[in-house]
Amino acid sequence: MDFSFDLQRQDLIETYIRRIFYIEDVTLGSERTPYLIRYRGRLIAPDSASAYDTLNTQLKPLGLTPLFRSEEGRHTIYIIRGLPSARPSNPTINLIFFILTLLSVWFTGGVLSSEGELTGSASQIILQLLKNGWSFALSMMAILAAHEFGHYLMGRHHGVHVTLPYFLPLPFPISPFGTMGAFINMKEVPKNRRILMDIGIAGPLSGLIVAIPVLLIGLSLSRLEPLPAFPQPGALGQAQLEGNSILYLLLKFVVFGRLLPEPATYQGLPPLLYWLRYIFTGQPLPYGGVDVILHPVAWAGWGGLLITALNLIPAGQLDGGHILYTLFGRKRAQALFPVILAVLILMGFIWSGWWLWALLIFFFGRTYAEPLDQITELDGRRRLIGAVMLIIFVLIFTPVPLVLMP
Repeated sequence: MDFSFDLQRQDLIETYIRRIFYIEDVTLGSERTPYLIRYRGRLIAPDSASAYDTLNTQLKPLGLTPLFRSEEGRHTIYIIRGLPSARPSNPTINLIFFILTLLSVWFTGGVLSSEGELTGSASQIILQLLKNGWSFALSMMAILAAHEFGHYLMGRHHGVHVTLPYFLPLPFPISPFGTMGAFINMKEVPKNRRILMDIGIAGPLSGLIVAIPVLLIGLSLSRLEPLPAFPQPGALGQAQLEGNSILYLLLKFVVFGRLLPEPATYQGLPPLLYWLRYIFTGQPLPYGGVDVILHPVAWAGWGGLLITALNLIPAGQLDGGHILYTLFGRKRAQALFPVILAVLILMGFIWSGWWLWALLIFFFGRTYAEPLDQITELDGRRRLIGAVMLIIFVLIFTPVPLVLMP
């Protein structure tokens, strides 16, 4: 007899359910349904999170897992066969990718720190790169590690099986940082929104706690220089200005007492309007002004802010997608998806890199991590932290990451 029709065990399950749930109707599953039994009604337990834990513990010896859902104004409990256990990952792979990323970032830092062309024999060049690149490598890897281990440690704290970080090397000049960042993989479904929120925000917060001091230290090691007074089409190459976020603009003001890149003139515009236009368009190019020439440590700090902002884009499996889902639920998150996509496409006309992000989010940003228990809501403290993270996203988002100045 199929287990879903085992009346004795069905009675046992119903006994467990009635302790926490007022049952209005029961539906037995079939081969066409993904569940064994469905109960609809309302929770009578005062704490839905504790009720889920209790029921999950009772059903685990039977090889079953409960799902808590809110559907059409009613609470629903689905009983499904136990979720497959996560297979252990191979930490050797994580170590190999970490070493490759460290070498790639160190090489990038060596190139960025070298004055003029690298000369000498191959061994001398390698020594120069090692000597010059360590500060950038240490800064960038510290930011990435803080971000990913924030996720990892919070996942372990809540008993969610997460992998060690996978660092992604991408050598210079393909990547100006020597890396594509890093990620971890949740190999289990989070129990509820509270846990998903904790894991989602732990990475960006940890990364920023490291990135902001790194950036301030790097800016203190940087210097101000005048920019060309007019375009120089005959010159080799183009000057590359890093883009501004609101927070980056303020941190430069803290260190230098000036809003940078400082233009030669505001062209008759009020300063606030000028800076809003420059942040969102990268125009007008600040010919004849003054800007900061970033020390490699400052470049790593700026890159840390940029990477954090990209992770906080509120879509799909990105950290921002987790935050959006836990704050507003699946329906509202999915309703905002085309809006986010349209904004990225429109921003692509200012900086073409957003078209690539729009494409990636179109294909991979439609699904959200859905917890086992979707009845348990966020508490007030987590709602506040989630709202703060959305504000932080606005403060660190860089609409035009790179500006080319002929």
